[in-house]
Parts: sequence; C-alpha cells; structure tokens
Amino acid sequence: MAHSATTVSNSKTGAWFGGKEPMNASYGKLMMWYFLLSDAFSFSGLLVAYAVLRFKEVGYYDSPLAKTFASIKEAGAGFVPSEFYWPIPERIFDAFPFFHGQHLPLIFVGLMTFILIMSSVTMVLAVEAGHRRDRADVEKWMLWTILGGITFLGCQAWEWTHFITGTDKGVVRDVWMNGEWVKQTIKGANLTANEYGPAPFAFSFFTITGFHGFHVFSGVMINIIIFFNSAIGIYDRPGRNYEMVEKVGLYWHFVDLVWVFVFTFFYLV
Repeated sequence: MAHSATTVSNSKTGAWFGGKEPMNASYGKLMMWYFLLSDAFSFSGLLVAYAVLRFKEVGYYDSPLAKTFASIKEAGAGFVPSEFYWPIPERIFDAFPFFHGQHLPLIFVGLMTFILIMSSVTMVLAVEAGHRRDRADVEKWMLWTILGGITFLGCQAWEWTHFITGTDKGVVRDVWMNGEWVKQTIKGANLTANEYGPAPFAFSFFTITGFHGFHVFSGVMINIIIFFNSAIGIYDRPGRNYEMVEKVGLYWHFVDLVWVFVFTFFYLV
C-alpha cells in the first residue's frame, strides 16, 4: 500500500505531469509570455493596417505641390497640409511645451521615447534587486519606473491636446454643408476633420498611440500594486519571492519595445 502511494506521488511530479518547468520558466512567467505574444499580434495588426492606409494615400513628396520645388529640402520647407496627400510627420509633430511657434521637429516625441526607455532601465534594476531580495532597492527602482510611466502619459496627454486643438491659423478648406460647398477654417484633428492631412492620418494617430497609451496606463497601475506589495513585505514572507517584479518587468519591456516600433512606423516613415 505504501509502495503504491509512493508510485502515485512520483508520477504526479514527473516531467509529463507538470513537475518540471518548461525552459526553466514558472507557470506565471510562461503565461505572461503567452499574453505578450497574443498582444504582439494585436499591435502587429494595427501597424500593418497603418501601413496599408499610409501607402494607399499619396505622399506629400509625390504631390504636384512638392514637384514645383527644385529640391527635396525646399519641398520639405514649403510643406502645406492638405487632405489630398499624407503629411510629413516632422512638420506636424514639431511643437514643444513653452516654445510656442518654434519649429522643433520630433523633439518632444524623442523626449517621450527617452523617458520610456529610461523607465525600462529602472525596471531592469528593480528586477535585479528582486533577485537579490533587496526590498529597499526594489521599492526605489519601482518608484522611478512608475514616475517614468506617469511622465510619459502626461507627455502623451499634452501631445494629444495639441493635436486636437491645432495650430493658430488652421487651414481653410471647402466643406459640403447644407447642399453647397462653403469655405471653412479647420483647426486641429478629430475623427471627422483633420487639419494636418487626410482623415485616416488622424484616425491612425488616435488608434495606435491611444492603444499603446492604454497599455502604459495599465502597466503603471500594475507597477503601483507591485510597489505596494513590496512595501508591506509580501514578497519577503516565507515561501514567497520577487518573481512578480520580473513578470511585470516583462510586460513593461514589451510596452517599451512596442513604442519603438510605433515611433519608427508613425513618426519617422
């Protein structure tokens, strides 16, 4: 009878019964990898859809207006937004807080990218501190990561506000209203009107950056929970460890990596 019980116990802890962790990854980390893989498909779908929309429209440098200039440099300087061609991102995203009216192409977006990358560095340090079971360091680096995420979201809120509000002058366009074409000044962008270019440009901006921003917001909320759990000593209790910091770190690095692709596809191409 005792021999039978031992056999059953061994069989339940064997490699084929979950007793051996695949690739030395715990169940929680494996599930996080599955989640990130599925989420990568979501972002890939959005970026592919953006590429289709982008190359379906005529680019500014292929427009009749751009061809009137002698060089690409002059054409870029003479850029005027229109609903008939895709805009140049560096001519659209050139604003910076407290520098009203200055042409600072992609400087603010570059700053946002730098902040997010630095928050990923502090997350690496938090995970390393967790491996050492250094509670004070985990709390310190998690706090810096949270502050980096909040700062990024604040920057994104400012960028959205500026994008929606528009420039001081706006653009004058023909709009079909009450059965006739009328001149109307359009400022900023929304899902129906767009000062900066064709409607799909604004739609893509709100969808892609909004979806990514939601992921950053979720990550900040989870980081706050992990910080709180660490502060009250949950991960120092007997039988517990700091693996949750590592799992959340995987998510945070994923969000950071996705932003690099968003930055490249949307702001540079």
